[in-house]
Amino acid sequence: MGDRRNPAFEDRYWESADGVRLHYRDYGGGAEGRPPVVCLPGLTRNARDYDALARRLVPDWHVIAVNLRGRGGSAAARDPLSYVPGTYVTDVQRLLDDLGVRRFVAVGTSLGGIVTMLLAAAGRHRVAGAVLNDIGPAIEPGGLARIRGYVGRNVWHPTWMHAARALAEAHGDVYPRYGIEDWLAMAKRLYRLNSAGRVVLDYDMKIAEPFRVPGNEAGPDLWRTLYHLAGRPVLLVRGARSDILSHATAEQMLLRLGSRAELVTVPDVGHAPTLDEPEVQPGLDRLLAAIAREPTPA
Repeated sequence: MGDRRNPAFEDRYWESADGVRLHYRDYGGGAEGRPPVVCLPGLTRNARDYDALARRLVPDWHVIAVNLRGRGGSAAARDPLSYVPGTYVTDVQRLLDDLGVRRFVAVGTSLGGIVTMLLAAAGRHRVAGAVLNDIGPAIEPGGLARIRGYVGRNVWHPTWMHAARALAEAHGDVYPRYGIEDWLAMAKRLYRLNSAGRVVLDYDMKIAEPFRVPGNEAGPDLWRTLYHLAGRPVLLVRGARSDILSHATAEQMLLRLGSRAELVTVPDVGHAPTLDEPEVQPGLDRLLAAIAREPTPA
């Protein structure tokens, strides 16, 4: 699907309702009448996670990769208690309104998937289809405890290789097949080089403040929000080793979403798949083909 050139992207910005300058990567592309693909990253992640996906989809699809507030090129929030899903939804809605986007395909990993479900609940007509990557309405307690254990820890490394080896040591059970080059590539997505020459995490450490309060990680009852995606093309992606999305929850999601939903389980991967695994590609192609066949609403 599309060519595999490394598409140039433009750094663009918008402003939140509370005055935070927010950033997204605009990869351009897109056939006439097709909704853009809007990519929403995980809790501690950023728009760089979606570069490989954008490279695959452009020029057939217009790809936008968002940095949530406090991540990547987006500014930190003045109020750390605004680092909650409801605020992220408002931020993304403002971007869509600014761009005049009436319909879009949402790709959400982890927290980005929660934001996707809430966006559908806020405006079902706007979500043409969705990829929910290793996230569901029920989140496994063990996985939450693991994330709470590391989010907001202000670690740094003297070199990129030190950062890569630290990731391998901490998350080797999530990606057991990774070699050092894979870990180095992940480090360059997750970290940045600061003015002192240190390799530091590319997010505001204060995102952990509301997340560490039990119940704040998801907001409202997500099973109810899931119904707003029922009948839409939806691809559920689950890592076989995931400690966030259980197999039982994924199967229950399939039942509630209906016949247009598909589940892909990625072997030997935990939380979360990168979406460039070969097991994911056919399902993603089917999802986008189904959306491309749908008539453009008047």
